[in-house]
Amino acid sequence: MVDFDLEQFLPYLLNQAAEASSLEFQHIYKDRYGMLRNEWRVLFHLGIYGSLTAKEISLRAKIHKTKISRAVAKLAERRFVTRDRDQNDRRAEHLALTPAGEMAYRDLRSVAKVYDDKLTSQFSADETVILRRLLKKISGMEV
Repeated sequence: MVDFDLEQFLPYLLNQAAEASSLEFQHIYKDRYGMLRNEWRVLFHLGIYGSLTAKEISLRAKIHKTKISRAVAKLAERRFVTRDRDQNDRRAEHLALTPAGEMAYRDLRSVAKVYDDKLTSQFSADETVILRRLLKKISGMEV
């Protein structure tokens, strides 16, 4: 007798879907640039929003600040990111993409668009809209 169906437990299903849907893209950013997940997420935030602090990325991406710091260090080591100390708050650094970082971002952005289209091709346009809306609602991103 089963008193709890793990395969119907929403957090489990969401995790399984996240893992399955991100695996192919993970191979691309890892193979092309040697990046880990938090590194590409930092790269994309800087590519989309421009100069940000680690704290701003942490709030937007919902990644702990220590993980952001590690990702920034790796991206800076690869010369994808610059770090400029804030003149008013010496604890803060303004992060920005270098030309190499911008090029990596544009490359991965185009791959991400194609991959997103591939993932959503299994759904109707209406299902895709509903899926995105529901996922944003669960994640607290819905406005």
